[in-house]
Amino acid sequence: MENSEDATEPVSPSGRYFNTTVLCAYCFGFLESETPIELSQAKYLFEEVFLPVNPRFSSIMVRDENGEMKWKRVEVKAEDHIKVPTFPENESLESYDQYFEEYVTELLMERTAQDKPLWEIHVIKYPTSTCAGTLIFKLHHALGDGYSLMGALLSSLQRADDPSLPLSFPSRKSSSSSSSSSEKGFFRWFSSTVFSFFNSISDFGWSIAKSTVVEDDISPIRSGEEGLESLPCVISNISFSLDQVKSIKSKLGVTINDVITGAIFYGIRLYMQEIDNEASKANSTGLVILSTRNIGSYQSVQEMMKADSKSPWGNHISFLHVPIPKLTQTNISNPLEFVWNAQKEIKRKRDSFTVFLIEWVLDMELKLRGYEAVAKHIYGTLRNSSVVVSNLIGPVEPMVLANHPVKGLYFTMTGGPESINISVISYTKTLRITLKTQKGFIDERKFKLCVVKAFDVISKAAMEMPNKTKA
Repeated sequence: MENSEDATEPVSPSGRYFNTTVLCAYCFGFLESETPIELSQAKYLFEEVFLPVNPRFSSIMVRDENGEMKWKRVEVKAEDHIKVPTFPENESLESYDQYFEEYVTELLMERTAQDKPLWEIHVIKYPTSTCAGTLIFKLHHALGDGYSLMGALLSSLQRADDPSLPLSFPSRKSSSSSSSSSEKGFFRWFSSTVFSFFNSISDFGWSIAKSTVVEDDISPIRSGEEGLESLPCVISNISFSLDQVKSIKSKLGVTINDVITGAIFYGIRLYMQEIDNEASKANSTGLVILSTRNIGSYQSVQEMMKADSKSPWGNHISFLHVPIPKLTQTNISNPLEFVWNAQKEIKRKRDSFTVFLIEWVLDMELKLRGYEAVAKHIYGTLRNSSVVVSNLIGPVEPMVLANHPVKGLYFTMTGGPESINISVISYTKTLRITLKTQKGFIDERKFKLCVVKAFDVISKAAMEMPNKTKA
């Protein structure tokens, strides 16, 4: 990285430790089109979205005379950032599915050059069995987190029914509601605060142990291989009806996130049992990546860039360690236990101060030991867990990009040493689960079948429950 006198904006701490020798992380967004993709769409994104929205998209990291990392503005050439692969012509959809999978596998392993802005758009002009064409966005995590980058992407999209109206997003709240008197409210608040304090201490200690010395067992979902982040992986997708998920949510009085996390964890245990019955008893942890922003939907890029923004641009994420329940006679006979367990664990950890304590530890480690040490801490957190899970909310209405209808939307992340990375996003009436799995280690087809089976079993059990009567 070169020296520079005209570099002004400092690189944020998270931008630094996501771009080190230990950890080099990327976000990938996939935009599926209902109509054939045109190069003009990529050029529109290049000229109208990425370059104007944020100076980081036209900057590189450099070291100033004091050794501090800064963003330096550079000339950006379209040919350096818009990639258009060539596949054989007039092939079957099955063949194009294979070409697409092979191309994505290679793309996920490649690092972008440090002497150019850290992003690319890949234009897949060929149809697959799911869409007429695909735009792939490769964005370095140093540029921002999934919320920031999704916000930038959504800034370029319009509602298909009325471009003048803003996009809207589904509620994240639980379907259950309660009310109480002020007296009961006070005692409930006092007791929950006390419990939250002790839970925070317990969860924080466990999180530090999991990030440093306590590893998950080697199992059918965790190979534990060295340098796993550089090994080939495969992308596959599962789609569920959002209305069906909402029906389960309403029946159980939980959140959409609780339903999906419960189904994923149940599916994981079914997969482990299928591969090796004894391995299903392994100690396994899901590392849930979450935003520390207290906001329900995306702000415009202009809002994120303001100094007093409620949800500023950048990386504002933390993580929660959630144990994956083992199969027992109780949860085998009542699989809804997986959903209720997910609700209990995630709510308990979200209500504690653990997330902020983890941020404090990373900040102290940064001040005392530097960026590489923080990167090693995050890398160890990922390595010692079995599965990484993240989610984003997508718009309710169908979207268009430069008048081209968007059929589907999904994302994934790379750079971590996990065998399975699971990302979840909603779009219109579909909830999409994207699996990034270690090639040759995870049987992705069997894994998908197990998650689908888990969801179907949970859905059936939920629908057979009697409706709750409101007090």
